[in-house]
Amino acid sequence: MGGNGGVFPPLPVRGQPASVNQQQLGGGLHTWVGNDANTLLVVATLITTLTYQLGTSIPGGYWQQDTTAASRDGKEQVTYRAGDPIMRDLHRPRYWVFMGASWVGFASSMMMTLSLLVRMPVDSRHVRWSFVVAYSSLVLTFVVSQPKTHLSVDLLIWAAVLVFLWIIVSLHPDRRARVIQELCCGGRET
Repeated sequence: MGGNGGVFPPLPVRGQPASVNQQQLGGGLHTWVGNDANTLLVVATLITTLTYQLGTSIPGGYWQQDTTAASRDGKEQVTYRAGDPIMRDLHRPRYWVFMGASWVGFASSMMMTLSLLVRMPVDSRHVRWSFVVAYSSLVLTFVVSQPKTHLSVDLLIWAAVLVFLWIIVSLHPDRRARVIQELCCGGRET
């Protein structure tokens, strides 16, 4: 352990030139390029694991036994088969959005994993976009699993998260601050 805790590089000091570590990380400002490919590989693998688990553990569970019930309009009998997802039978549009988000998240995280394994640059759009889609898909699967909200609200939340993440990973920190200030504060100076 060195004088700076042995883990993190020292913070930049105003008026002094940036160290080599800080220059590699964008002059002391955090940029997407400053991320280590191995760290992103772990993140991509974790997202892959989560999306796989989501796709196999559908919210609401599965029917435990064959069940016959009246349809929503009351005109006919509906049979629910043991082992079928409850969400699919009771909330069909929500189920398909959930499954689509789960598969898209799984595929995007796999693409990010493979891209990093073949040494694609961390700052490539392919790696950044794969991360944004995979991570925002996790958010979509979470909000869609809550049946009390309207599906359109869930999709709006996902779109907002997608845009926010893209701003975070694609813009230079100076420009990112201006864009976030415009979005949140209407462009007024603080």
